[in-house]
Amino acid sequence: MRRLRIKAGQFALVVALFLGGCASSQNDPNAGAPPALRVERVDPNAFEVDHPDQFPVVAAIEHESTSQLKATATINPDISKSVPVISLATGRVVEIKARLGDVVKKGEVLLRVQSADLAGAFSDYRKAVADEQLARAQLERAKDLYDKGAISLNDRQVSQDAEEKAKVDVENTTEHVRVLGGDPANPGAIVDIRAPISGVITDQEVTNAAGVAGLSAPNPFTISDLSTVWVLCDVYENDLPVVRVGDMADVRLSAYPDRSFTGHISNIGPVLDPTIRTAKVRIEVANPGMMRVGMFATATFHGQKKDKLAAVPATAILHLHDRDWVYVPTGGKQFRRVEVRAGDMLPGNLQAVLTGVAPGQQVVVNALEFQNTVEQ
Repeated sequence: MRRLRIKAGQFALVVALFLGGCASSQNDPNAGAPPALRVERVDPNAFEVDHPDQFPVVAAIEHESTSQLKATATINPDISKSVPVISLATGRVVEIKARLGDVVKKGEVLLRVQSADLAGAFSDYRKAVADEQLARAQLERAKDLYDKGAISLNDRQVSQDAEEKAKVDVENTTEHVRVLGGDPANPGAIVDIRAPISGVITDQEVTNAAGVAGLSAPNPFTISDLSTVWVLCDVYENDLPVVRVGDMADVRLSAYPDRSFTGHISNIGPVLDPTIRTAKVRIEVANPGMMRVGMFATATFHGQKKDKLAAVPATAILHLHDRDWVYVPTGGKQFRRVEVRAGDMLPGNLQAVLTGVAPGQQVVVNALEFQNTVEQ
């Protein structure tokens, strides 16, 4: 009987525990749910290949190079060789013989202006010539009369003075006509505005039938001699020690990346841009004819400090997602993709590596082939 009581008590305890478990499971909303998944992060730059021997590797060699600085630049005309075309005579444009971008020669007619100023100047000139002729005739007559004793010395001197003043008036009116652009030998109201120098028209502020207001208005044209151009670029404050006036710099046009031009640094701006903390650097370059105003270029400055860089085969560098990468072996079948900053091309199909790889470090020779294999 005692054993039966003990077994009955144990059975009651088991039933109570079971009922309590059922009640707790009914109250727990997550009861019966599958266990949470554990996610392991995978390094996207680590790779494992089955046959690493099919990807030859090579050790980066040491390359000695001077420190370099590259900056984006634009082509601009040489201000000292840009000459405005001016018209002292006011009037109305009757003909334009040149346009923006045209190549012109010195003395070439650019436009013709009908000017009342020139017409008035010719009128004054003809009057002065007539007065001078009369004064000269009166002087000749006064000399004859004085020699014969018919007039006094004072009368002769008065005639002499009048003739000299008439000559001055002719000289002044002649110069006035020439200043306005006219020719005293060919009177008229049309002014021919000519090119003061040979070059390219880089600015035009006049159209057909427009008015020309003389010096008080914008110049009709601006002519620039583009045999020498300015390459202007912005250099950050921290990079200014690399740039020195008188040093040489290399320039490559975006339109002709395979051509390199050499110029000298002629000026470094004394005032920094307060917003971006840069100074304007000016490089003067001889223009072989292909440099056009407004073109984009890249200027490369060479410092005095010697740097020891790594150099690898050009095929070892992969340009992916606007970045440069190399693949380096990490042991066994493991490889790792490392971001680098590629430099200039070197002889022997080599390319300098500015950062990311040290001399002596091994890299995969053909990065593109490796990339294609691991993506399959």
